[in-house]
Amino acid sequence: MAASSWNKGFTKETHPSVMKISRTMRRKGIDNFKRWRDRMRHLGKIPASYSPFLPSGDFAEYIGVVLGDGNISEFPRAERIIISGNSKNKGFVRRYALLTRRLFRKRPTISKVWNKNNIRISLYQKEISKRLGIPAGNRQNASIRVPKWIWDNERYVIRLLRGLFEAEGSLSIHQRTYTYNLQFSNRNSSLLQIVGRGLKTLGYHPEFRTTSTRLRKKHEVEKFLKQVRFRAY
Repeated sequence: MAASSWNKGFTKETHPSVMKISRTMRRKGIDNFKRWRDRMRHLGKIPASYSPFLPSGDFAEYIGVVLGDGNISEFPRAERIIISGNSKNKGFVRRYALLTRRLFRKRPTISKVWNKNNIRISLYQKEISKRLGIPAGNRQNASIRVPKWIWDNERYVIRLLRGLFEAEGSLSIHQRTYTYNLQFSNRNSSLLQIVGRGLKTLGYHPEFRTTSTRLRKKHEVEKFLKQVRFRAY
């Protein structure tokens, strides 16, 4: 049986010994990776600066999935983005790992959460929050806005909604009563309003609840599923 890695389950910030060394070096102003970073920048392997993302369908969808089920964390020299999903949903993982790589031009890390059916697509880079236009940290009570360029283009609205519903959408159909319920669930009220606005822009008639925005008419649910290609990988 292979031995477990010494740092399994830990990061630099959570391992007690490594964290202490890191804080001591930070306090003394010691940067033992400076020479390496300077050499990588000279070779072009680490960008000296990052260009903003240009408007596109991929960018609009990525904003949606990050707002729905993503998180951005800040660290001293970089930021980390994590998109969480069900490890059984291979299509979701492939799709958003690919979009992450396209946008950031860097291969993300895909890791399964131990003892859970949860998988994380993660990547470290600078200025992630600024370039995505999404605040870092907990967004539960944040006032969220979507860029104007998305609202100005119906195709981008469709892609935004696909990302949002892929992250936090659910579909239930009760065949005996012909009851349809497609809903986006979230505790952020401004995000629920964004979903509602997007649905109305496309001609739908959403219902609003405290923690969800949903479609209940069969013909609208069926049309929307095809229009955004919901869970079609």
